[in-house]
Amino acid sequence: MSVKKIYLIRHGQTDFNVQGIVQGSGVDSSLNAAGHEQASRFFAAYKHLAFDKVYTSTLQRTQQSVQGFLDLGLPHEAHPGLNEISWGLREGTRITPQEDAEYQRVLDQWARGETHARLMGGESPDEVAARQRAFIDLIISRPEEETILVCMHGRAMRVLLCQLLNYNLSHMDAFEHRNLCLYRLHYTGSMFSVRSFLDTAHLT
Repeated sequence: MSVKKIYLIRHGQTDFNVQGIVQGSGVDSSLNAAGHEQASRFFAAYKHLAFDKVYTSTLQRTQQSVQGFLDLGLPHEAHPGLNEISWGLREGTRITPQEDAEYQRVLDQWARGETHARLMGGESPDEVAARQRAFIDLIISRPEEETILVCMHGRAMRVLLCQLLNYNLSHMDAFEHRNLCLYRLHYTGSMFSVRSFLDTAHLT
């Protein structure tokens, strides 16, 4: 088969990002003015590519981040497997390592390989990985979609990259992310490889 090219981006900035408030899958926030500008810059840099399909999560901040491509009439599919991890009862609150010992405890568990751990009412990385597998199987099953754009969320993106590249989920924090950053991957039919890592050149 020909090489499948995957352009994987995180959504643009929201007010919750600026305020340090966790959104997760339960807070369906919109992009702020800066986020819309980031989306416009990404569109300007990549509108020349012939994307066969645009995939987003079911949350509006991902769809708003690729609106320029959708306005071109490109096929679009919103997939729940791409939704952000659920942070449970902590969604909509400000949680940082300094302010929330429970949050830091769970992050430490994940780094030790205890990826079954979760915040109260939330999801574990293992559960996120399980629901992402349907999406991975889907894109692999569609070789006719040679170039695709995928927009999702920070923590879920880390989990997805671990799965695509065969890393243990305990290493997910090695995959840094910023609003509207780009990871470019190739799939040869047997393996995925990273061609571009945390690319933000389009934002400058």
